[in-house]
Amino acid sequence: MIEKKRVLITVTTYPLPSSKYQELVCTAGFTENGDWIRIYPVPLSALVENRFRKYHWIELELEKRTSGRDFRPESYKPRRSDLSDMIVDPQKIGTANGWAKRKDICLKNQVKEFEKLLTDAKNKKKATSLAVYKPKRFLDFVIEEDEKDWKEEWNADANQKSLFEEFRKLGIKKVPYKFSYKFEDDAGKERKMMIEDWEIGQLYWNCLKDSKGDELAALAKVRQKYWDELVLEKDLYLFLGTTLTYHAMNAPNPFVIIGLFYPPKPPTSPQLSLFT
Repeated sequence: MIEKKRVLITVTTYPLPSSKYQELVCTAGFTENGDWIRIYPVPLSALVENRFRKYHWIELELEKRTSGRDFRPESYKPRRSDLSDMIVDPQKIGTANGWAKRKDICLKNQVKEFEKLLTDAKNKKKATSLAVYKPKRFLDFVIEEDEKDWKEEWNADANQKSLFEEFRKLGIKKVPYKFSYKFEDDAGKERKMMIEDWEIGQLYWNCLKDSKGDELAALAKVRQKYWDELVLEKDLYLFLGTTLTYHAMNAPNPFVIIGLFYPPKPPTSPQLSLFT
């Protein structure tokens, strides 16, 4: 069934040039009642041109993804592949009063227990695949070397050549590093999860340019943003999403970090003097 939906965009992930892994080219957000919704596929040009601007409402006709192998209840596809019917509200949801308006929507259905989230993901009736989660404690921001270029076997597939050409045309490059957060969940279990959002990939390339090609200097700037600023100075929440491949395989943890929500830390209440 085709429905016109209003969605507050909060997530865009860094794309991969493989139709097999197309589910990672994800745009997601919230409906007005705080429910998650995933929109894909979307044109790569729409991501590069920033047509999905974060914290702007969009309105377009969407159809539930009932065909194919995507069983996840939050997944929808645009009725028009070129997004020609999409209307973007120019008024951005702002950050006044400690992100109050954003919190009203984004934190309405926050997940409190990580193990329950994994159980709900494996439950065939629920198949939860998107969530907001706040770790008990962040432990580290991890940077690991990765392949310098896209996988050769992807480019060897004739069906992928046009997609590779589109990546080159749009200037979408392979980020040669993997970024992850290590954190302690609500039950005290240590976890490590990759960050797959568009912003961290673009931040790396911008920092590399500013550092005149010095990768170590660029990585130091990325760490400064994602640890010194977001972890140490902000009240950081994680937007989590499953990859379809691992979700279908019932992987122990099919989730990756697809975005971040980082309002300012709540003001600390002044301690009352014992002598007043």
